[in-house]
Amino acid sequence: MKRRHLLTTGTAALALAGCATKSKFQRYNGPEVTYVIVNKGAREMFLLHNQKILKQYRIDLGFAPIGDKFYEGDGKTPEGTYLIDRRNPNSKFHLSLGISYPNAHDIAQARALGKPPGGDIFIHGESKPWKLGKNDWTWGCIAVPNEEMEKIYAMVKNGTPIRINA
Repeated sequence: MKRRHLLTTGTAALALAGCATKSKFQRYNGPEVTYVIVNKGAREMFLLHNQKILKQYRIDLGFAPIGDKFYEGDGKTPEGTYLIDRRNPNSKFHLSLGISYPNAHDIAQARALGKPPGGDIFIHGESKPWKLGKNDWTWGCIAVPNEEMEKIYAMVKNGTPIRINA
C-alpha cells in the first residue's frame, strides 16, 4: 500500500511539473536599452545601448507599410521619433509596448486631411502565429514573435526613445 501511494504521489508530482508553463514575464539584467531603431524597409528593429547593438529582430508592419502614417485606418506604421510610453501585459497580442504616436505634428497632418490621426501604435507579439512573417498584417503596429516580445518587454523600459525610419 505504501509503495502504491508513493508511486501515485510521484507520478502526480511529475505530471504537475510537466504542466507548469513558462511565464511570459522575463528578467533582464544586461546593459540598459537606451534607444530603439526600426527600419521599416528592411523589416528590422534594433535595441541599442548607446551606439552598441544589443539585439536585432525581424518585424512585420502595418498592412500598407510604405510611407508615413497620416490618419487612422491607413494601415501604415508611423515614421519619426517617439517614446515607449506604456506597457500592456494583457494585450491580445501577447505583450505590448506603446509608442507615443500621435505627436502634435501627426495630429496636425491628420486634421489637414480632415481625418483623425488614430493612436494605439505598439510593438507587440502575435495574435495568430501563422500570420507572422507571411506579410505585413498589423493596423500600423510593429510585430515580432511572442518569444521575442517577451525579451523585448523585459529589456525596453518606458521613456525609451524609438526612431522609426522609412
